[in-house]
Parts: sequence; C-alpha cells; structure tokens
Amino acid sequence: MTEKCGVVGIAFDERDAARPLYYGLYALQHRGQESAGIVTHDGFQQHSHVEMGLVGDAFDEGDLESLNGSAGIGHVRYPTAGSLDSSCAQPFSVSFKSGSLGLSHNGNLVNADEIRDELAGLGHAFTSDGDTEVIAHDLARNLLNEDLIRAVKRTMQRLHGSYSLTIMHDETVMGVRDPQGNRPLCIGKLEDGYIIASESAAIDTLDGELVRDVRPGELVVLEADGSGFDSYQLIDADQTAHCFFEHVYFARPDSQIDGTLVYESRRKLGRALWEESGVETDVVMPVPDSGRAFASGYADAADETTADGEPRAEDDEGVEFAEGLMKNRYVGRTFIMPTQNERERAVRLKLNPITSTVEGKTVTLIDDSIVRGTTSTQLVSLLKDCGAEEVHMRIGAPPIVAPCYMGIDMATREELIAADKSIPEIGEAIDADSLEYLSPDAVADVLETDRSDLCMGCVTGEYPYDIDGEPTDRDVTRPSIGGAALEADD
Repeated sequence: MTEKCGVVGIAFDERDAARPLYYGLYALQHRGQESAGIVTHDGFQQHSHVEMGLVGDAFDEGDLESLNGSAGIGHVRYPTAGSLDSSCAQPFSVSFKSGSLGLSHNGNLVNADEIRDELAGLGHAFTSDGDTEVIAHDLARNLLNEDLIRAVKRTMQRLHGSYSLTIMHDETVMGVRDPQGNRPLCIGKLEDGYIIASESAAIDTLDGELVRDVRPGELVVLEADGSGFDSYQLIDADQTAHCFFEHVYFARPDSQIDGTLVYESRRKLGRALWEESGVETDVVMPVPDSGRAFASGYADAADETTADGEPRAEDDEGVEFAEGLMKNRYVGRTFIMPTQNERERAVRLKLNPITSTVEGKTVTLIDDSIVRGTTSTQLVSLLKDCGAEEVHMRIGAPPIVAPCYMGIDMATREELIAADKSIPEIGEAIDADSLEYLSPDAVADVLETDRSDLCMGCVTGEYPYDIDGEPTDRDVTRPSIGGAALEADD
C-alpha cells in the first residue's frame, strides 16, 4: 500500500511534546488528509491518539492533555491504495517484551508482502494491510535480540523501497531515511529540544532552525534530554533516488529539501520552461496555487528574452503576468480526491475565471503537471468560454507516463493521459492551442542533480527499484528475506 504522508518526531528535556507535535502536523497537513495521530512516552508508559480526518478534527484539547511525555512522534496520512479505514492510521503502536514501539512511515515498500508472509509464518499477527505494521513487527522482532542500532540496521537491510520513518522506542525518538533518500526527512533545533520532520516547514512553524537533511541510509537518534542527536550511517548506496516530484508538486514551497528551497526550484523550473518552449501571448497566468511559482519564473524569463531567445528591446513590454483564475480555498486538492466524479466536480467548485484578465486575449496557462487531463480540459474550456482568443498550456514537469510505486498517487497507466498519447495528442484532447512540457534534463539541471540520482520513474517508465513487471534504470536487486538478510554486519 502506498503512503504519501508526513512524519514528525520531537524530543524535549522537560516540557510535553504533544502540542508542538500537533502544530508540526498542521504544517504537514498538505502531505495527508485521511488521518492524523500522535504517540508520546512519559518515561513510564506510551500514550497514543490516532483518528481519521484532518489534524484539527482528530484532536481536541483533552486529547492533547492526555498525551503526556517530553518525547513523541506524529503522522498525517494520505492513502493511495489499500485500506482507507482506521486500521492503517498511524503512528502504529505495539508493546512487546523489549518495551513499546511507535512508528510513522512515509513511502512505500516494494517487498512488504514478502516480509509480512515470513513474519506471519513465524507467528506475528497483523491487523492491517499497510507497510508500516510490517516495518514495526520486523523491528520489534529484531529488538528482542539486538541493541537498538543493530536492530534498526537489520530491519533496513530487509526493506526494499521508499521510506522515511520517525520511530519511538520507549522514550527514544529516531529518524530513518532509506538508502536512496527517496522521501524527504530533515533535522531541526528547537529552543529546548530537537525535531525530525518530513519538511522544514514544520520546523519553521515551531520557530526552530533547520540543521540539515537526514542523509540517505542514516539513522538519527535524538538525545532524551533534548540536547542534541547522534548519527549512524547504517547503509551506503552508490546512487540516490530523490523524488523530483516533491520539488514539482507535493512539498510546500517554503520548505527546503536536500538543500534546495522548493519555491526557488519551481521558479527556476518556470524559467527553464520559457527557455525550452516559450510562446508569445498577451498574458501568462498560473493555475492556483500549484502553478504560481512556475508562472512567476516563466514570466520573469519572458520579460528578459523573446520566445526565440533574443534579448527584448527596451520598448518591448514583454508578457503580462496576471491572476486569471480565482480559487475557492474551501475545496480540497483535486489531485488527492479518490474518485473521478469528485475530481471533475471539484474543478468547477474550485476555480473561477477573472473575465477582465482573459477576455479577448491570448493566454498562456502554467501548471505543474497533467495527470489524467480532467482538470486541464476543464480549465481550457473555462478560459475559452470566458472569451480567451487562444489558450496555450505549459507544464513545469515532463509528461507523466507511468504510475508511481513510491507513494504518490499517479493512478494507473489506463488513467494517465500521457501513457498512450503524444504531446500534440494531449494538447488536442484538452483543446489547448498548444501544449509543451519541461524536459527531464531541464529538471535535473535546475535541481543541480544528475538524472541518475533522481527517481523519475513516473516520467521515464524506468524505476530505481526492482519492481515486478517494470524496467529499472540501474543495477539493483531486492534484498533476500530469509536468514541471510538477518546476518547484518557490525
């Protein structure tokens, strides 16, 4: 089951962690809207509260007061498959001979079913079909025979796929990032403690200071008194597989991921989009809010050069940048609404054109992606119905041609409009006067990362993991699940 979620972990010296965790989850709400949960430990026992719904609905004042302890972890969940009920809500908690364990997971394991089957054969009883419970059971089993560091390493050696974890073993809070760093995870310093979170925006919300990203394959253990953290590089990989789509779509623009401010990345992607496929029109406008940073960079580049790449003359006013679509902020993100009918209805509820911006003008509409084509088709229709003479569409990412197996809802190939259509065919299908996407090479250049160190499976059809029925872009095999995998090196 894929999980595109947000995780957080905090350790303080004395004060309770529950309320800061609650605020941190609010900052990560965009990463999951299905459920929210917090687990704390007061030095004697573990406390847990996990509910379906948004953060603000999942907790009340009494819930927070009951979550005693200066250490804790939290989770917001966005499911794309598997159970949609409370059985997969997180953090997942378990008590066993060696203490209590809480675990929050962002990502997706390729070999979860294999590990679950083996553990079930050894007598482990599972209550959900989620990856997180598989990780928790495996780690709990290893903790019966090993110290904390070796137990985590043994579990990591058995996992194949994408995972950023916050873990609490009794009152010890940890963060783990998979060896290829597919999902983001960072460390922050608070006034009287430390925090681990999916995005730096959660650290900013608590007036903290970003220390650095958790490195791929690294285990970070927060000191119980909130004074610092210890680092253990448990697994080294030859290549990373950072998800480029975090920069394009999912992360908050005010977050820093792997040393890059997401907002600036999107502006640079917009500039590159103009340089690759700019078209002269009367006005450039974003699809709010997803296309705003791209459109800003695109328009800035258009003010400096023509679509042919020549410097603009002094008397050439360039391209107007304007808001042409008004957003109803009380409608959720169409991208994570589970049914097609809901997505189609939400587009009309969510966006309304500003007539004065588009009537009688040629328009370039900028967005971050086209997945199924439903939203783009309706937006082009809205603008033309409002009097736009032409509507050209520019996309700040390459065409999405394949599903994501690492935790972002890209749907199936049958639903992806680019899976079986060329770019001109997609443009015709959405009734745009022209359509262009950004190239994969331009994305890698903007992110200052070699393409071989990015996960671009959804736009290339080749994945950095060994996935049944799919080609891989590198030499990688799954770890064995049997006894050999348990022979971890010291």
